[in-house]
Amino acid sequence: MESKTPRFYELSISSRLEQLAREADLPLEDLLPLGGKPILTTETADHMIENAVGVYGMPLGIARNFLINGREVLVPMAIEEPSVVAGASFMAKLARAGGGFVATTTAPEMIGQLQLLDIADPAAAKASVLAHKQELLELAGKEHPTLSRFGGGPRDIEMREIHTSPIGPFLVMHLVYDVRDAMGANAINTALEVLAPRVAQISGGRVHLRILSNLADKRLARAECTIPLAVLGFGEYTPEAVRDGIIEAWAFAAADPYRAATHNKGIMNGVDAVILATGNDWRAVEAGAHAYAARDGRYTSLTTWGVTADGSLKGSLEMPMAVGIVGGATRSNPAAAAAIKLLKVASAAELAQVIASVGLAQNLAALRALATEGIQRGHMGLHARQVALAAGAAGDEVDRLAQQLVKENNIRSDRAVQILLEWRK
Repeated sequence: MESKTPRFYELSISSRLEQLAREADLPLEDLLPLGGKPILTTETADHMIENAVGVYGMPLGIARNFLINGREVLVPMAIEEPSVVAGASFMAKLARAGGGFVATTTAPEMIGQLQLLDIADPAAAKASVLAHKQELLELAGKEHPTLSRFGGGPRDIEMREIHTSPIGPFLVMHLVYDVRDAMGANAINTALEVLAPRVAQISGGRVHLRILSNLADKRLARAECTIPLAVLGFGEYTPEAVRDGIIEAWAFAAADPYRAATHNKGIMNGVDAVILATGNDWRAVEAGAHAYAARDGRYTSLTTWGVTADGSLKGSLEMPMAVGIVGGATRSNPAAAAAIKLLKVASAAELAQVIASVGLAQNLAALRALATEGIQRGHMGLHARQVALAAGAAGDEVDRLAQQLVKENNIRSDRAVQILLEWRK
């Protein structure tokens, strides 16, 4: 009888790493940090944060089947929640039938804010600052010649009036800064510190806060995909029923902020997992995403789903994406550096496009499950393995116990412990 080639998830972890190296055409040594060799050491951790006492582990999986802008992409995801990696991988497989994901980004422009208080004449102060725009841009650009050499640097000065503040009206100056392949926080905060005294002098006011904004609405990532009707159906569900059910589920999130919060959380399951794996600031992207979802005064869905002229399902995602591939933990953490190598992204823009595509895939996975067999069926099967581990199962006991819990439809820790005790008598 001809032997069956094991699927990726059936391989051992060491064999998966070996296969990844072959698929990515990378030396195995480049990917070993993903498997914990070398790991982020306590010595390095002590230089990264204060009061370090160790390092914290997180499961790291590989989402497969992604075709993004015509390129095959193996996506590292660091996450503890079951079903996320599998869900994203399966939705990526469906998206391939429609040509995969098409993703774009806007320029990597971040916003730095200066809060101007004690302004006697706001209109005159605004006009004065804008009249000195070129001088301020040149002053800000001198602080980061490296960014300028790579085509980045300050791009614009904008002025805003805040009228709905508990302390009364005040002005805000925005410094728009192209940060290229960096996340950009340090560059912008440094530039703001340099500008503050001169802006105070020009405006006649008092500069208070000088800080980057995480609502990076000038630095957007967009992804879209089309799922042919033919691949949507399964089991008792017709393709049309699955398509329409997904759109109806999305419409709930588009209209209701209570549903939208959970809907967008599902998107961020995919987004955050890639951001964390690559050593980027997931908290910054989270903040920007949720603020962007409420940009019109009402919190709503970050995605849109609809029907194409030929009856296919089409989805899109647009959100701020402030990520980098240089500096910070992307270099100091060996696993993050290995993840960047595996992704084979040459710019922060390419990384943002991958992350947006994963977020869209994860949203599709959640909507499809909710609209058909329910979110719990697949999720709880994987959750049973975590319950088995927590109960003390080891080796082959883990899968065996998880299967038993699912069979009994009783995925509870006390039942898991009871079964283990019975087996071990």
